[in-house]
Amino acid sequence: MRITLPINPINPIKPIKPIILAFVLLFAACGGPQRQAPATDTVVDDYDRVVVIPSCPQRVVSLSPAVTEIMFALGADNLLVGRTDFCTYPAEVEAVPSIGGISNLNIERILSLSPDLVVSGSMVGKKATDQMDQMGVPMVCVIEKPRFDALYDNITAIGRLVGKEHEADSLNALMRERVRALDTDTVNHPNNQTLPKVYYVVGFGPGGNFTAGGNTFINDIIRMAGGRNIAESIQGWNYSLEALMKENPDYIIVRREDSAAFCGMKPYNTLDAVRRGHVIGIESGTFDLQVPRNIDAILHLRQRMGQSPVQGQ
Repeated sequence: MRITLPINPINPIKPIKPIILAFVLLFAACGGPQRQAPATDTVVDDYDRVVVIPSCPQRVVSLSPAVTEIMFALGADNLLVGRTDFCTYPAEVEAVPSIGGISNLNIERILSLSPDLVVSGSMVGKKATDQMDQMGVPMVCVIEKPRFDALYDNITAIGRLVGKEHEADSLNALMRERVRALDTDTVNHPNNQTLPKVYYVVGFGPGGNFTAGGNTFINDIIRMAGGRNIAESIQGWNYSLEALMKENPDYIIVRREDSAAFCGMKPYNTLDAVRRGHVIGIESGTFDLQVPRNIDAILHLRQRMGQSPVQGQ
């Protein structure tokens, strides 16, 4: 079965500082009539790489579904000249040329788009990063991080990279307000043993069982939705079938496209959550990417688990 590792699969618990814009002196929109923006800025990205970037990039290639989605949310989609096959949200992204997959980047295709900035994510390895450096194209890495709150930092970082600081601040304010509207009793008591036990399916079947451990933003989402992740004590993604069967979770979360296969496969079909119809199919991207739609996923899960009615979107 397909396995998707939404945050850094090499070392997901390594603390990585958010992007620091070292020489951003202006917060006015690029090209404003009041003053001339500097030609370049210097940033330190999430891999501690010092990168000189254009202060007002006009041609951006995104190598991360999360980065692409956030750029659209910020109204910076007009700057996108390239994306990956996995950048599928929102639907309008189909109009942006694809450079192909992520694991084996087509460097020549990226260069053919003449980008003045490339923004990558967790799934782009050091080899590809080094290749882009050798080609002289600025690449900034904005990776997904272990805590939910880091989403705000990523939005701020991407907003500054593409000249959308004000829009990033507004989006973060809106999301914070939606989070504050949640039932704070549930959010503030993550270790309450009376909460329903939840298991998130990342991978399953003969190839092994994989889920999101306690050192992932997905664990935070489950907690904020009013559940207790049965894998909260593990670090990483591997989870034993024996542990899953023993814990026998109250609810199972799985990508919608994988739901039927999971529910029909032994021994998963003997779990109480499967027999009682407590398998929650989740839209890809809302749960396994660190994006604004995470809040929609929280609200959807809360409704399905009977924690609270759906709030206004």
